[in-house]
Amino acid sequence: MTAKDKLKKYDIPSSQLEDQVQQVLQAQGDLTRLYEESIKDFEPTTILKGRVVAVIGDEVVVDIGYKSEGVIPLNEFSSREETKPGTEVAVLLESVEDGTGLIALSKRKADRIRSWERIIHEKKEGDTVSGVVTRKIKGGLLVDIGVPVFLPASQIDIRRPAEIADYIGQRIEAKILKIDEPKRNIVISRRKLIEEKRTKMKEELLNEIEVGQVRKGVVKNLAEFGAFVDLGGIDGLLHVSDMSWGRISHPSEMLKIDQDVEVKVLDIDREREKISLGLKQLTESPWINIEDKYPRGSRHRGDVVSLVNYGAFVKLEDGVEGLVHISEMSWTRRLGHPSEVVAVGDVVDVVVLDINTEKQEISLGMKQTEENPWILVEERYPPGTVIEGVVRNLTSYGAFIEIEEGIDGLLHVSDMSWTKKINHPNELVKKGDKIRTIVLSVDKQKKRVALGLKQLQEDPWVEEIPSKYHPGDVVDGAVTKVTSFGVFVELEDGLEGLLHISELADYKVEKPEEIVKIGQKVYVKVLRVDIDERKIGLSLRQAESGLPPLEGPEPGAKSQGGHSAAKPSREASAEDGASGEKADT
Repeated sequence: MTAKDKLKKYDIPSSQLEDQVQQVLQAQGDLTRLYEESIKDFEPTTILKGRVVAVIGDEVVVDIGYKSEGVIPLNEFSSREETKPGTEVAVLLESVEDGTGLIALSKRKADRIRSWERIIHEKKEGDTVSGVVTRKIKGGLLVDIGVPVFLPASQIDIRRPAEIADYIGQRIEAKILKIDEPKRNIVISRRKLIEEKRTKMKEELLNEIEVGQVRKGVVKNLAEFGAFVDLGGIDGLLHVSDMSWGRISHPSEMLKIDQDVEVKVLDIDREREKISLGLKQLTESPWINIEDKYPRGSRHRGDVVSLVNYGAFVKLEDGVEGLVHISEMSWTRRLGHPSEVVAVGDVVDVVVLDINTEKQEISLGMKQTEENPWILVEERYPPGTVIEGVVRNLTSYGAFIEIEEGIDGLLHVSDMSWTKKINHPNELVKKGDKIRTIVLSVDKQKKRVALGLKQLQEDPWVEEIPSKYHPGDVVDGAVTKVTSFGVFVELEDGLEGLLHISELADYKVEKPEEIVKIGQKVYVKVLRVDIDERKIGLSLRQAESGLPPLEGPEPGAKSQGGHSAAKPSREASAEDGASGEKADT
């Protein structure tokens, strides 16, 4: 039996039956649609409205209208007020009916999504936002502005800070550089905001700042040569020389970064936007009326603050230093370096020698605090005084004899012997010898004492030598030195005569050593005795023959030229045999 047959059996009109069928089908469709929509509302990642049911341990139970409640960790709620039963909250559905039969929800994630949507709706690139720095990550910081955003390290400040983690916990303002909606990523810049503010402040500052003004600023950076001070839009340079009237080795001795300071405007270059600042100019210069405080000749006490090759700098007060030149440190000592007398930190007595107020320079002396020993030297050692001293040093021109501690006298080679030619003082004395000398002169201005050794004896050239040696006398002596121009013959101890090369033989002699040898005893004829020049001229070729033999090398020995030294050949021409008048010493 068909459906129509059955309808006929019950005598139901077909049109009425069709309407009833349509109503049933429509009701079934509505139910299906409502079910599907209710299921759709509870898909994961959906934000739903819920109501707090209870707090159990560290979890909050929330009813979202599903067949079972959801749970949220208690630490996702910012206050206890939000966890009171009945309180409405927005939550993110993370999963439906986990292993415990409950729904996993997140209030924190829902808040972030809502915040992101709000920020995207309200903010755009270039807008200013405010937030708290939460933590340090690779390359920069995370800042919470409702959602976590990235602040690159290079965008934290105009000058990159030494430790960016110091900003954690601070609330900052910054500009939005970039918004990436698909990735839900925002990059911000605090530096850009600061630069914009500084540009505006700089314009205002340049319009109102003037030389001579006292301005407040903040130390932003320190360098060897000075400090950069932020005046509000422009950094001014506070040079180390303008920090204090006193000596400063490095700006860190007076300032530190982020320190508030008051400075004086010294110079402004508006075109180059450069400002020179001063700190010491806020106080009066100690060089004002300096000559009244430190008159020439006045004595003071100061600290040695620096040593240089040519002297020592002594601080008289903060900002006032004077130079003690190395020549003004001791009356008697010959100093190679100031460190032989003083060291940095020493307290010394000084006398003001001169002041140059324009250059702010003071010349000081240390030796002037003591009595000048050279005044006493002149009194204690007048010319003619015989003294005994120690040979302290030798030079090519003489020997320095220590008369007393710090006082030396010079014994010149010309004052060592009346008769002997001294080429170097070591021929008579050596360092450390004790020697008696006589004072010849004292020059206290040049600090010199001239000494003599030969002056302890009578000058033999006055009477003794002229009375003992006469032109034409034949005497014997020993060869002491051979030179290119002749031979020196010692006639007696300390007395030499010159046997000129022309007086060696009747022929022309090229090399004196071919005729005589050092140490050889010879007879010589006295040609002349020059008292003024203190010289005796001798001749070998004019000496008379037939004299008794002498000790030492045989005077008649054959020379390389084949002639006898005792009996020179007469075959040489008169031109080759020069006269005895050429003999000289």
